[in-house]
Formats: sequence, C-alpha cells, structure tokens
Amino acid sequence: MTPLNPVRLASAVVLLAVGFGFGALYSTTVAQAQSANKVFELRTYTAPEGKLPDLNARFRNHTMRIFQKHGMSNVGYWVPQDAPAKDNTLIYIISHASREAAKKSWADFGADPEWKKVSAESQVNGRIVTGVVSVFMDATDYSPIK
Repeated sequence: MTPLNPVRLASAVVLLAVGFGFGALYSTTVAQAQSANKVFELRTYTAPEGKLPDLNARFRNHTMRIFQKHGMSNVGYWVPQDAPAKDNTLIYIISHASREAAKKSWADFGADPEWKKVSAESQVNGRIVTGVVSVFMDATDYSPIK
C-alpha cells in the first residue's frame, strides 16, 4: 500500500467538507468571515506511533482555547478513517483575520507561558508531533465559507 501524502489527504478533507455543506454547519464562521483578507490555514500533524491520543487530548483540553486567546478561530478538526493515517494524523483548519494576523497570532501563541507549560507537560514521555504541514488558503468566491 502506498503511504498517504499528508497534503493530498488534507486537501481531500477540505474538498469533502465544503462538498457536504461545511459552511452551513458553521454559519457563525461564515458571518464573521466577510472580510476580504480572511485567511484559512489547513494544518496536518503527524504523531509518533501511539501518541495520537495524547495529541488529541492536548488540542481538546488546551490548544483550541489558547488558539482563541490569540485570535485564531477554530474551524474544524479531523482524523482520517483509513490506515495508516488514522493512527497518527490530525488535520485541522483555523482561520485568521489576515496573513499578517496569522503571523502575529502564531508568534504570540509560541511565546505564551501557558502554551509553553502545556507543551512541556504533554511531552514528558516523548514528543507527540513529528511533522507539521501548513497550507494557507483563501475561500473562493463560490465557497459556502468565506
């Protein structure tokens, strides 16, 4: 079996989400996203063997809230259904007011003392992320989510 390409996998997730009325499910996001500069960020994380539950727990219990604290909007989080990616891959989309806002948000997030503590505590038994792929995206003029 050919290994899954994380970027292709993440792109497929985005296409499926839009195709199934993703925008209708997130009408608040659509209403907030009318700025021409709104940018979406698709991120795909790869975890070491056995560490995906730890990564999901960190996002569930801490990361999403800390993202919001720094101006990043949580749009959606997914894990693949099929092996081998289902055991080690987290895919998510966040949105930013602009590309410049994304840069500032990520810098502030990385410097946040709470994040540093959460990150260190979640990795006391080893790293929980071995790879990150980030893709910045603009919604098309016909996209339900803009």
